[in-house]
Amino acid sequence: SIGVAGHAARNEGENALYKAIKDIEWIQHHRFDKVSDLLGEVKMTVTSIHTDNKQHNVVPAHVQFLIDVRVNELYTFEEIVDVMKANIDATIMPRSTRLKSTSISLEHPIVQSGIQLGRSYYGSPTTSDKALMPFPTLKIGPGDSARSHTADEFIHIDEIKQGIELYIQLLKNVL
Repeated sequence: SIGVAGHAARNEGENALYKAIKDIEWIQHHRFDKVSDLLGEVKMTVTSIHTDNKQHNVVPAHVQFLIDVRVNELYTFEEIVDVMKANIDATIMPRSTRLKSTSISLEHPIVQSGIQLGRSYYGSPTTSDKALMPFPTLKIGPGDSARSHTADEFIHIDEIKQGIELYIQLLKNVL
């Protein structure tokens, strides 16, 4: 968000933080119309906000904030960016639009193998290199996803052993 610097005591300038707050409120409350049966709604989360101000009494002229956007398969990133540009004042600069939402048919043999083994399926709102693979892929792994990206992320040895056994059984059912 762009404003105009000024002295806070004299009520000068145009506070870029206030402009950013309006944009962030829109991001927080906006709901896209198309909801996926598998992935649900498009999710937008502001994850960081920054101003270069080093003094407490300066009205900030520039504020940057990061938005984590999780797109379902019913929208392209370009469509989401267009809607955002039409509704917020801030300049939008996507880091990347190359990782698209992906899915694998529930009829695919590897998915059917997992179902036979009592595994459930769901759409993951996370991102991985899977999105870059030009063939059907399944994202599955040992451990607890709730521990991902935490300060003390870990996996138990038993979970790794169980994961190896699961992979072997999945493949045996398919081959």
